[in-house]
Amino acid sequence: MNKKILIVDDDQNICELLRLYIEKEGYTAVLAYDGQAALTQFNNLSPDLVLLDIMLPKLDGWQVCREIRKTSDTPIIMLTAKGEVFDKVLGLELGADDYVTKPFETKEIIARIKAVLRRANMQNNSDVCEVKYDKLTINLTNYELIVDGVAVDTPPKELELLYHLASNPNRVYTRDQLLDEVWGFDYYGDSRTVDVHIKRLREKLENTSDRWTLKTVWGVGYKFEAK
Repeated sequence: MNKKILIVDDDQNICELLRLYIEKEGYTAVLAYDGQAALTQFNNLSPDLVLLDIMLPKLDGWQVCREIRKTSDTPIIMLTAKGEVFDKVLGLELGADDYVTKPFETKEIIARIKAVLRRANMQNNSDVCEVKYDKLTINLTNYELIVDGVAVDTPPKELELLYHLASNPNRVYTRDQLLDEVWGFDYYGDSRTVDVHIKRLREKLENTSDRWTLKTVWGVGYKFEAK
């Protein structure tokens, strides 16, 4: 069944543009132009994800987010022209899953939709997403990393990167492949973001076991080498 995306923005041109790209990806798009209409559509249609602008007539995005979170954990991506840290933090504290500042690239919006839906599907899946090696457990269901029996605080993207590599042992990935398959979109900037995440993971995993390692394949990329 096609996933339903509720698009909420008082700018009808933005709504139609998003509808075009979202439906091109095979999703069903439903539109609402104010906060009250958004809640009505949400209650009637039970969408799989909400793209929610903050500056809306009747009820603003904060209020809509609060109302949705009273009864549902449906993923919400906030859309806004505001870029202040306060707005981002408030949106996340109210239960938003992601936050995109206008103007945005439609390609990035689609990538974030796919990434958020993927995370939601994993959390709703009764099967545990976990890989284990000597002294290492990577659990993507609970977003937990256990190193030599100790839980190690790990940012979500680092954990997703490690899980992806460890789920495909001894396979070499280029940086671009990892950006596409883990981040979900072509990174708009320096691809060395992968290098930074690998470096942080190595600091957490250093000298844990001689049966596996995060290995650099010079001139190509990285692999999780299991012996």
